[in-house]
Amino acid sequence: MATLGVNIDHIATIRQARLSTEPDPMAAAYICEMAGADAITVHLREDRRHIQDRDVRILKDTIKTRLNLEMAATDEMQKIALEIMPYSCTLVPEKRQELTTEGGLDVVSNFEKLKKFIAPLVEAGIIVSLFIDPKADQIEKSQQAGAQFIEFHTGKYAEAFNTSTEKYEFEKIKNSTELAHEIGLRINAGHGLNYNNVMPVAQIEHMEELNIGHSIISRAVMVGLDSAVRDMKSLIS
Repeated sequence: MATLGVNIDHIATIRQARLSTEPDPMAAAYICEMAGADAITVHLREDRRHIQDRDVRILKDTIKTRLNLEMAATDEMQKIALEIMPYSCTLVPEKRQELTTEGGLDVVSNFEKLKKFIAPLVEAGIIVSLFIDPKADQIEKSQQAGAQFIEFHTGKYAEAFNTSTEKYEFEKIKNSTELAHEIGLRINAGHGLNYNNVMPVAQIEHMEELNIGHSIISRAVMVGLDSAVRDMKSLIS
């Protein structure tokens, strides 16, 4: 059964819109945990558009579940991760102008850089995951680079949901999960998953965790964060 990691970036997005102190990501993380979240995910972007360094440090010291730090593979972020020591780091591609992460990390083209980047994190005891598209070459290179986990970018599946290409995109994720499992990788997934499309992905064998943010926070605006997390937890369970 897949577990649920809740991405609370957009709590900080609302706060930063006014450069205020509310809503508080730490309070949001507490509510998510009480509602059944198995992990808290935050993306410390290079431009600091939402989550701030202080948020990550406080979350590491206060949450009771697992802290998953999404970050770009830069020297600055590696230094921060080794200082804060989150439970896991998920390496993602990052562009300053993008609204959200637009696709998976290209491990094939950046193999040597990523292999060198990952090694100190793993040696320090941090679990490393690579956010990739469900493609065989990216999966194999992720394993060779030293990652313990991969997280499949599910954006194309989400976009294809209820269209003629939904089955094709779903089968790519399912078959890629089996391949990753066979070569010793552990598998998470995320991006674009919501209350309508999450159940098939949650039921894939060997799928360990789904990281979901935007859909949960959007629902929380209407029904409250506790209910939004509980509803998602119920669906993936």
